[in-house]
Amino acid sequence: MTVLDMPSPNVAATKPALRLKLCEPRGFCAGVDRAIQIVVLALKKYGAPVYVRHEIVHNKYVVDGLRDMGAVFVKELHEVPDDGQPVVFSAHGVPKSVPARAEARDMFYLDATCPLVSKVHKQGLRHVKLGRHVLLIGHAGHPEVVGTLGQLPEGTVTLIETEEDVSAFEPADPSALGFITQTTLSVDDTAGVVKALQAKFPEMQAPSSESICYATTNRQDAVKVAAPETDLFVVVGAPNSSNSKRLVEVAKRFGARDAMLVENEREIPWESLKTGATIALSAGASAPDILIDAIIAKARENFDVDLEIVQTAEENELFPVMRSLRDVPLTEADMAFVNGSA
Repeated sequence: MTVLDMPSPNVAATKPALRLKLCEPRGFCAGVDRAIQIVVLALKKYGAPVYVRHEIVHNKYVVDGLRDMGAVFVKELHEVPDDGQPVVFSAHGVPKSVPARAEARDMFYLDATCPLVSKVHKQGLRHVKLGRHVLLIGHAGHPEVVGTLGQLPEGTVTLIETEEDVSAFEPADPSALGFITQTTLSVDDTAGVVKALQAKFPEMQAPSSESICYATTNRQDAVKVAAPETDLFVVVGAPNSSNSKRLVEVAKRFGARDAMLVENEREIPWESLKTGATIALSAGASAPDILIDAIIAKARENFDVDLEIVQTAEENELFPVMRSLRDVPLTEADMAFVNGSA
């Protein structure tokens, strides 16, 4: 029985009422699930340590849990000793130079790049192959953007962050442009940038399919439905999680009176919630459900909670791990961690 199935405890008459709107989908996406699974399976098959370049996903709870299992997180490959143990590349993707350096050192590496990020890499390379200069819509410095920029030949790509960047950009050949986007952007903000690009460069070519991933879109759609008439919209996610920060922005834009990004239940200002208040709850694609469960449990400790599910889509996507790890058995505890429920 999950925390959602549990009845609220008997409440005293003085316990204030609270309406809690819980978004679905929320939390782990298929790419995050796959990346975490790769690290856990590698630890099972090869033993500790398993090195991970950068955070495997942007979530402290997940990173700390993997560290407790024996994962060692490093910033760059020069921190990895030549001990024959595997190194895992994060779900955000890496520049081509990273596996090249690993191969130069005969390192054993496992690439946990999300397949949807890899799809964006291929879309960019297709533009280049067709003679187009690539416009990458995204946030400077984000690991996914760094990785995508590093997939394309030097001089073939320009980063576009805002509509102001569109105004300032003057290409050598306006008729030979193609765009791609970071997978975790705000759908609405990106549409504005794309519209500005299309108005200025009508011959610009779109990618062969949508670049923003299904999980980002689905989570934003659920937030849009839940946000109106909400006193506080709580998004669970890491401060460096792009898709989580976008959910906070979407909540404010679509009617929430206030919205905040938290990492756990202790960061929520429970004492400021008045009786009869309405809060909504979602989570970024790298936040495990155990953190959501803790927030709901804390709410029920302090309030008479009326729980409402706001569901806008069902997600059944599954991204398999590489063949070399598919025969490794996982315990129920391992699977609970991979799935975000423990």
